[in-house]
Amino acid sequence: MNDAWWREGVLYQIYPRSFSDSNGDGIGDLLGIVDRLEYLEWLGVDGIWLSPVFPSPNVDWGYDVADYTGVHPDFGTLDDVDRLVAEAGRRGIRVLLDLVPNHTSSSHRWFRDRPELYVWSEEIPNNWLSIFGGPAWTLDPERGRHYLHNFAVEQPDLDWWNPDVHAEFERILRFWFERGIAGFRIDVCHALYKDRALRDDPPGDRPERRRQVFSMNRPETHRVLRDWRRIADSFDPARVLLGEVYVREVPRWAWYYGSGSDELDLAFNFGLVHCPLDAGAMRGVVAETEAALPNDALPCWIGSNHDVSRLATRWCAGDQELARCALLILATLRGAPCLYQGDELALQDGNVPEDQVRDVASPPRDHCRTPIPWTPCSPTPRPPRSPSRHSSPRATARTR
Repeated sequence: MNDAWWREGVLYQIYPRSFSDSNGDGIGDLLGIVDRLEYLEWLGVDGIWLSPVFPSPNVDWGYDVADYTGVHPDFGTLDDVDRLVAEAGRRGIRVLLDLVPNHTSSSHRWFRDRPELYVWSEEIPNNWLSIFGGPAWTLDPERGRHYLHNFAVEQPDLDWWNPDVHAEFERILRFWFERGIAGFRIDVCHALYKDRALRDDPPGDRPERRRQVFSMNRPETHRVLRDWRRIADSFDPARVLLGEVYVREVPRWAWYYGSGSDELDLAFNFGLVHCPLDAGAMRGVVAETEAALPNDALPCWIGSNHDVSRLATRWCAGDQELARCALLILATLRGAPCLYQGDELALQDGNVPEDQVRDVASPPRDHCRTPIPWTPCSPTPRPPRSPSRHSSPRATARTR
């Protein structure tokens, strides 16, 4: 795969809800992305990664999936996905979806009809903590048992020890690959398997933290990635698996590339995100990353995404010239850069009034998910999806 497109390509993350609104309902959508493909082609983008577009009750804004093979009506339809893939492809742009395999929404029919697909315990078995705060176990009154949720209470964790979970996700991957999707960004890729004995996580660097060595980061996860690599290759070796591997220890992060890229093609490197815009500090991150990577593997560098403050705010305090320097670093390091929507504009975090914050995380991430400031002169407005919606074009789209 030395000639795979992503080895020399630029990725661009789109948060669909706040990227571009095609029908004037105030919510970004798939056809809004279609409308902006000319811009993305001009920008030099080779692949776009869409944050989740699946049906969801939006407790965690799409990362609580209720149906892995559908499209949330806010964003459009499966036909709109097909159109986006086709029209992007004509411009040499590939489309990646965001796959969320660690957990579903508690509104997913599996949670009602197939509880054996999830992690359960009669009593709270350990000290595991939710990423969003508090215990990672919640009692289901109907069943009289506790279920695991490493994130929100409404995001129950799947039990990857159950082979039926593997079968379901193989079906999901094949469904999207058959529709021409070029690959997946895999959410919390390192968290799929849990310790079978549900042992306590050891203490972390602060009393309120744990070292997540039993609640996630288990070696069995690698077998899933190897299986998915084989499925992707059976369609086309250029199909890309891009992991969100949020692991601070660089050698452990590099572990998810496997041996000879038989697992992930790319893994987001968060080292620069936690680094100041300082040549010495960044040089250290790059050197440590390169030393840990397997032969022929490439890092994927980011400065912003939908979970962290935008680089123009965090690194540059709004200084556009400094933001251009930050982009130059990302674009010229060996590896695949991934820009977050608006990075190329030195877009800063938005101002979201406290009474309008809706995010479940603490601190909330609404500020880095605010809209792209398009000018209202184009594209041609599309008819609304319901008679009550207006068809006038919008310069922006709301985040919620």
